[in-house]
Amino acid sequence: VVHGYWNIGGGKMSKSVGNVVEAFALADKYGNDAFRYFVLREMTFGLDSDFSEEAFVGRLNADLANDLGNLVSRATTLIANAAPATAPAFAPGAGDDELRAKADQTRQGIERAMGDFAFQRALAEIWEFIGAVNRYVDATQPWALAKDAAKAGQLNRVLLTLADALRFLGVILDPFLPDAALKVRATISDHRPPRLADAVLGRLDEIPRVQKLSGLFPRIEDRKPQPAGAVTATDGGTISIDDFSKVQLRVAEVIAAEAVAKSKKLLKLTVSLGSEQRTIVAGIAQHYAPGDLVGKKVVVVANLQAAKLMGIPSQGMVLAGSTDDDGALAVLTLDRDLPPGTRVR
Repeated sequence: VVHGYWNIGGGKMSKSVGNVVEAFALADKYGNDAFRYFVLREMTFGLDSDFSEEAFVGRLNADLANDLGNLVSRATTLIANAAPATAPAFAPGAGDDELRAKADQTRQGIERAMGDFAFQRALAEIWEFIGAVNRYVDATQPWALAKDAAKAGQLNRVLLTLADALRFLGVILDPFLPDAALKVRATISDHRPPRLADAVLGRLDEIPRVQKLSGLFPRIEDRKPQPAGAVTATDGGTISIDDFSKVQLRVAEVIAAEAVAKSKKLLKLTVSLGSEQRTIVAGIAQHYAPGDLVGKKVVVVANLQAAKLMGIPSQGMVLAGSTDDDGALAVLTLDRDLPPGTRVR
């Protein structure tokens, strides 16, 4: 078996040209797991592949920080905050059975892929499972169940399934992301060595003690200065898919709105993203009264750096469209009902 070669800029790496990428320097800069993930996910074993640091960062942000990191943070926060009641967990429902079947399908897909040395295919199987767990959270809405004492048994079933899904991920990720997999297992108090035989949902009998785990893979913000003459989005230029993947759009429900003192343009919105609430200051007061927005589902930029507007910390941005001729403005809403926190892609 012969592996492929890494090219750069469509050509071969060469010491004489000076375009050789130092693998250890990249691993030191971004972490061993991130480096392992990119190499295994981007290269089809036996074929050549092209390397760029922009693609590396794009993979890290989109797959590791957004998909995996946000799921682990979301799940551990939900389990840790929603202290399980004394009521026993309900029997598994349809959603739990579907997730269990998806886990079995994922394990079998990984085994087939590894037998073919198709590491990128094995990782794609795992990321499909990560997406399935995120959809399970959106569908079951444990944050809503936690508000109703009569639904304690249903809540405990969801939390138990989430903890089990994290345990499953801590096992199947170990060959690819050993450091991250160890952290995931530790956060649910599972200190056993990982075994493929344990890659099955349904092994947990009770909700374990869970520690919140955020920032498993911190996002890498591009702070490089733009070269002279570079086209920016405001110039009407295009952006790459890697640039777009940095923007995290989510569904949010407006649960409160009020005018901002001494401002004719700003409204202070309190929105729910499912597992958390945020304050967002939006410049839409000339187009919406506060009561117009309460209860609406809107789309927000969830990973925008916080800023203070009129002394109020704003933790995101509400998307809206406006016309140039008459200044008409409309907030983006949904034509179907989706739970708060749903990722917009």
